[in-house]
Amino acid sequence: MGRILNYLLTPLYTYIFTSDVYAVFNEGYAYVAILLVILTYGMETALFNFCQKQHDKRLVFSTGMRSIALTTGIFWLFVFVFSGTLSELIRYPSHREYVHWLGLIIGIDALTALPMAWLREQNKARHFTFITLTNIFINIGLNLFFLVYCRNHYMQHYDESNALVKLVYNHDIGVGYVFISNLVASFVKLLLCMPFSIKNMKGFDSGLLRNMLSYSWPLVIAGLGFIINERLDVLMLKYLLPNEELVNKQMIGIYSASYKIAILMSIFIQAFRYAAEPYFFQQNKDVDSRKNYARVMNYFVMFCGFIFLFVMLYIDIFKHFLRNEEYWQGLSIVPIIMLANIFLGIYVNLSMWYKLSGQTHYGAWFSLIGAIITIGFNYYFIPRWGYMASAWATVLAYFSMMLVSYLFGQKNYPIPYNIRKITLYISLAWILYYISDILPFDNAALMFIINTLLFFPYLYAVYLFDKPIHDYTQKLLIKYGIKR
Repeated sequence: MGRILNYLLTPLYTYIFTSDVYAVFNEGYAYVAILLVILTYGMETALFNFCQKQHDKRLVFSTGMRSIALTTGIFWLFVFVFSGTLSELIRYPSHREYVHWLGLIIGIDALTALPMAWLREQNKARHFTFITLTNIFINIGLNLFFLVYCRNHYMQHYDESNALVKLVYNHDIGVGYVFISNLVASFVKLLLCMPFSIKNMKGFDSGLLRNMLSYSWPLVIAGLGFIINERLDVLMLKYLLPNEELVNKQMIGIYSASYKIAILMSIFIQAFRYAAEPYFFQQNKDVDSRKNYARVMNYFVMFCGFIFLFVMLYIDIFKHFLRNEEYWQGLSIVPIIMLANIFLGIYVNLSMWYKLSGQTHYGAWFSLIGAIITIGFNYYFIPRWGYMASAWATVLAYFSMMLVSYLFGQKNYPIPYNIRKITLYISLAWILYYISDILPFDNAALMFIINTLLFFPYLYAVYLFDKPIHDYTQKLLIKYGIKR
C-alpha cells in the first residue's frame, strides 16, 4: 500500500517536471539506494537469523543498533566535511545542498532500518504499518504542499504570495522539494522508532557483533549487486549516452518514468519479501518446510504472470500515469522491465536457501555475477542502443542470477520446485502479451475487449494445472449450482 501511494506521485512529477529535471531526483535516489545497502550492511537479515539462535533477542537488536549508529555518525561527518567535493563529483557543483539532504536521508533511513526489521521479527505488523504509512503520508503531503499549493500560489501571485508561501517556499529550489519532503518524513519515522528502540537497547556484545558481521558481510555484496542491477543504469546512462548533457538528462528522465509503470510488479515483490524472510526462517524447523517453499514459488510466479498481463494488456491506460506525453516514447522498456522483475522475484525466493543454510557467501557471488553483467552490458551497449540497453541488461542480469542460484541451490539445499509449471506461467503470459501487441487494430474499445479476453487462457491454465485452485473452483461451482 505504501509503495502504491508513493507511486501516485509519479503523475505529479511527470506533470510538473520536464524529463531533464525529473532525471535529477532519480539520480539522487540511485545514490541513496546504493549507499543505504552499505550503511545497513546486511544487519536486517542478520537480526532475523540470530534472533532464531540467541536466547536474548534484545541483545541481538541492541548490538546491531549500536553498530549502525556508530557507522552512520562517521558517514554524516564525511558527507558534511567533503560535501563540496562530492557535489562536483556528481556534476552538481552549484547544488551542495543536494549532498547534505541526501546524506541526511541515507543516514536516517539506516538508523530506522533495524528498528523496522525488529517489528517484523516480533510480528508487530500493525505497528510496522502505522510507522511506514505515517512516513509515506507525510512525504506525499509535503510534496503536495510544496509542489502543488505553494508552487501554484507562487506562479499566480509571484511576489504577492501569502505569508506562508513566502516563509517556506523558494521557487529556485524546484526539484529539491522532493528531497526536503523525504527528509522531513524520514525524520518523523526516526522519532516514531525511538521509543521502542530505546526500550529494547540492552548492552553490547562484541563477540556477537563479530558473528553477525561474519554472517552479513556477504549480504552487503549481494545487496550491492541488487542495487547495481536496479539503479546503476541511471548513473551509467548519464555518463555513457553519446549526446549533449541536456539530451542525456532527458533520456534518463524518460527511462526512469517509464520504469515506474512496471512498479506494480516491484510492489508485489517488496510486499512478498517483507513477509517471506521471517516466514522462511520460522518454517525452517518444519519437516515439510521445503515442500512449502516450492508451493510458495508456484503461487508467487502465478501472481507475477497475472500482474504482467494486467499491466501490459492495459498499457494504454497505465501510460496516462505519465501525464506528459514526452515520456511515452519510453514505454517500449516496460515489458522488458516487467520480465526482469519476474526473474528478480524468483531469485528472491531462491535466495532463501543460502540464507537458511548460513552460506551467505553464495549470495555475494551470485550478485557479483549480476553486477558484472549489468556493468559490462551497459558499458558496451548504451552508446549503441541508448536506454534499451539498460532494460535488456536488467533482464540478462536477473535471469543469470536466478539460474545460477537455482543450480547451486539444488546441490546444496534441494527444494522440489515445479520448473515446468513455473515456465508455463511465464511463457504463457509473454505469449498472450505478444498476441495483443501484434494485433493490427487501432480501435481502442475493440482492443480493450480483446485484451480482456486474453486473460482467460491464463486463468484457465491456472485452473487446469494447479490442483488446489482446481478443487476449490469446483467446490464453488457446485455450491452455486453452476455445476453438479
